Amino acid sequence: MEGLQKKAYEIRRDLIEMVHNSAAGHVGGDLSVADILTVLYFQIMNVSPDKQDDPDRDRFILSKGHCADALYCVLGEKGYFNKEEAIKTFSQYRSRYIGHPNTDVPGIEMNSGSLGHGISAGVGMALAAKMDQRPYRTYVVVGDGELDEGSNYEGMMAASHYRLDNLCVTIDLNRLQISGTTNDVMCSHSLSDKFKAFGFHVIEVEDGNDCEQLVEAYEAAASYRGKPTAVIAHTVKGKGIPYMENDVSWHHGVMTEEQYQKAVQELEELMS
Repeated sequence: MEGLQKKAYEIRRDLIEMVHNSAAGHVGGDLSVADILTVLYFQIMNVSPDKQDDPDRDRFILSKGHCADALYCVLGEKGYFNKEEAIKTFSQYRSRYIGHPNTDVPGIEMNSGSLGHGISAGVGMALAAKMDQRPYRTYVVVGDGELDEGSNYEGMMAASHYRLDNLCVTIDLNRLQISGTTNDVMCSHSLSDKFKAFGFHVIEVEDGNDCEQLVEAYEAAASYRGKPTAVIAHTVKGKGIPYMENDVSWHHGVMTEEQYQKAVQELEELMS
């Protein structure tokens, strides 16, 4: 499991270079979701670059699409495309690696970024698997701030109605969104109670930046029958770079050269 945790920090190292090169991106949320993406792509999901058209591949939707840069780094590391090209051209003119996931990029299952749509799209994919008797699972990652959008709850209601136990929704619960804390912007009370009320099996991950805890949660989700699963991952916005952690200004911050070099140093210490 140490290798998986190290890889998550290597992903962070790539993404801060990407964000710094482009002077764009959503670095705080990228850093909070890095472990989730690493565990899914390198341990849990049945996906690979050489079977992108396999009808039985697992499906993944990054509903919090503003964190596309983190996903590009993971897909590049997985071998879907030239990682260095993505790092150097992210959010640049005529680059396919734009600020939100799009299906011009290998490995992307759907365009996202208009918040609140991922769960419903995931319901469609999971329901299709049931109807076609396919074994694949569908994984959706949403932000906690994104759950302000009412469309999420329509999708949740449908997921439980159709008993989609092949659907796993992960909430990146870092407690911050662009304009403040999630509780101050739109108090969501207990997300666990909400998902249970909509008919989900709920697994809470105390440290959503710990790869071992995440692996245990996803393995448990895969074996649960009769209900869709919500994995509520308690994460830290800006995780891995101390001066960014739990600071809402890094939702969409741009590093100075000095800040970038400091971030590189801190991440390389964690990787060693």
